Amino acid sequence: MLHGHFRRLAAAASIVASLAASGVAYAETKLVVGYQQIVGPFVAAIADGRFDAAAKEAGYSIDWRQFSSAGDITTALASGDVPIGVLGSTGTAAAATRGVELQLFWILDNIGQSEALVAREGSGIETPADLKGKKVAVPFVSTSHFHLLVGMNKVWNVDPREVEILNLKPPQIVAAWQRGDIDAAYVWPPALSEIQKTGKTISDSEVIGAASVPTFDGLVVDKAWASENPKLMEAFTKVLADAYADYNANKAAWTEESPQVEGIVKLIGGDGPSTVEALRLLSFPNADEQASEVWLGGGATRALTESAKFLVEQKQISQSLDDYAPYVNADFAKAAAQ
Repeated sequence: MLHGHFRRLAAAASIVASLAASGVAYAETKLVVGYQQIVGPFVAAIADGRFDAAAKEAGYSIDWRQFSSAGDITTALASGDVPIGVLGSTGTAAAATRGVELQLFWILDNIGQSEALVAREGSGIETPADLKGKKVAVPFVSTSHFHLLVGMNKVWNVDPREVEILNLKPPQIVAAWQRGDIDAAYVWPPALSEIQKTGKTISDSEVIGAASVPTFDGLVVDKAWASENPKLMEAFTKVLADAYADYNANKAAWTEESPQVEGIVKLIGGDGPSTVEALRLLSFPNADEQASEVWLGGGATRALTESAKFLVEQKQISQSLDDYAPYVNADFAKAAAQ
């Protein structure tokens, strides 16, 4: 009986070997990646197939899924359906605090100048100190709201209680601006582009981020999944590193008609001119910057800590964690920077 068992094993082994030789046995592991409507080299590299090619080589096939909000991606990450996803800094802080075992492993963009504080002409606001007694609109619990309050509390020395801060969504901000109902607003494109036509930019998230902590969009991965799939993580991060280096070396080539911009538009909507403008307002750190103290080496942890405190103040989470360092991993970016 044992001999028969060994013979069956040997036969099975030879079938596997012949299948492997023909390439059939390399059944690809499926990986679901959740992304959002943000512009940058990441989305351009999805569109041109670079991620798919690198994943295939590592034995994986990627199922790209677009999500409309951080909340939806957080739910998918928590359920284990989506091992890799896009989250902003406040969304990452919220998910980590709520117990999602994730690690931030790549900074997709420094929000920088793409979120700004703009004063209406005739409002009497020339500097942030002039905000006292004025009506300022911002979408609550957003990265813009976070930076507006950080600016007031830590950079400009303005008491938020002396400012009338109104919770308006971006389209409502544009309407209120046109009616003359508000004196200033802190928001992102396309609403930002609209109010900048007739207003004066007083500050932005690049200035506030440099003086305190930055706001950013990032890629997060399920912690256990990352440790079980190092080959894919290495291949995935290498594509990111190459795509970012390519963008930073050739920004001028990313025009409305370029394949990169056309790829972004095809994937997330919008149009060429607004995509080029959005790219201009963001900054995209290369792999060596990603791994540095500025970002994954320390800065991102501080940003998550401050974002979590903000979420507690806004009653979005009941309490923040003592330490967000376990939720940031610079190793993949470090390896990709070699």
